[in-house]
Amino acid sequence: MDLLGIGLPLGVGLAAIGSGLGLGKAVGSAMEAMGRQPEAIGQIQVAMIIGAAFIEALTIYALLVVILLMGNLGG
Repeated sequence: MDLLGIGLPLGVGLAAIGSGLGLGKAVGSAMEAMGRQPEAIGQIQVAMIIGAAFIEALTIYALLVVILLMGNLGG
C-alpha cells in the first residue's frame, strides 16, 4: 500500500481540523472584543474577516497539494 494513499487524506483532514479550530478561536475572540468595545465593531469585523480569509486560504492550499499529489498514486 502506498503511503500517499494514507497520508494525503490524513493531511487534508488535519488541515481542516486546524482551520476549524483557528476560525472558532478567531471568531470567538472577535465577538468578545465586539462585546467589550461596541464602538470598534467595524474595525474588528474587518480584521476578523481578513484573518478568516488567511486561515481558509491555508486549508485550500493543503487541498490543492493533495489534488496535485494524487497523480502520484497511480503507480
